[in-house]
Amino acid sequence: MDMSGISSIYNTAADASSAASDSLQNSLKKVSSDSSEDELKSVIKDFESYFVEQVLKEMKDTFTSEEDEDTTMSQYRDLYMDQAIELVADEMVDQVGENFTQQLYEQMKRNIGIE
Repeated sequence: MDMSGISSIYNTAADASSAASDSLQNSLKKVSSDSSEDELKSVIKDFESYFVEQVLKEMKDTFTSEEDEDTTMSQYRDLYMDQAIELVADEMVDQVGENFTQQLYEQMKRNIGIE
C-alpha cells in the first residue's frame, strides 16, 4: 500500500498550521497607529482564535493515546481533528470572547496610539 499520499496530507496539515502562525504574525506586524478600528479588531479576533485553537490542541494531546501515532488512521484523525478544533475555536471566540476581545482591543488601541 502506497503511503506517500498520506504523508503529503499530514505534511500539508503541518504546513497549514505553520502558515496560519506566520500569517497571524504578519498581520500583527502590520498594525500601527494608522490602522483602522476594524483592522485592529480583525487582527485581535484572529489572535484569539489562534490562541484558543492552540489551547484546545494541547488539551486533545493530553487525552489521546500515543500508541496509534504511526497508523494511517491516526494521521487522518489528526488532520480532521485539527480542522474541527480550528472551527470550534473560531465559534468560541465569536460566541463568548467579546469581553476579552474588547479588553485586548482597548489595550492595543492605547499602546499603538489609535485615536
